[in-house]
Amino acid sequence: MASAATQSQDVRSEDGSVGFADFGDSIDSTTFEQILEMDDDEDEREFSKSIVYDFFAQADTTFSKMDENLKKKDLAQLSALGHFLKGSSATLGLTKVKDSCEKIQHFGAHKDETGTKDEEDDEVCLANCKRTIEQAKGEFTEAEEKLKKFYRD
Repeated sequence: MASAATQSQDVRSEDGSVGFADFGDSIDSTTFEQILEMDDDEDEREFSKSIVYDFFAQADTTFSKMDENLKKKDLAQLSALGHFLKGSSATLGLTKVKDSCEKIQHFGAHKDETGTKDEEDDEVCLANCKRTIEQAKGEFTEAEEKLKKFYRD
């Protein structure tokens, strides 16, 4: 059996399934490989697949909560949700989603996207959150498609 490091060299297996090279900059291969190393069976990949698919459900729920809190104009909750999803996406190596969620966390905390400058205007913060949530949803969809292809779903 090939190790995860060896597999990362392969773009396509004999059955045509996707390899790490197809992840592009959506998913950090090194981080994702660490999740794959926990699989008992490299063919079935039940453990990593369950983690990834649980994340999909968690992200969908979190994005819905973000939309609700945008309507309520609850910046503190948007910041908390951004922080939550940032951690989950970082664990799987979803770098673009992680970066966008970090910005949502900052905007919700009345900061600029880097978290270094204060932004007192709630409407500016909400507009930044709204724009960045939409961006994060797109990045999530892109990563989700690549991961489903990796798992042949």
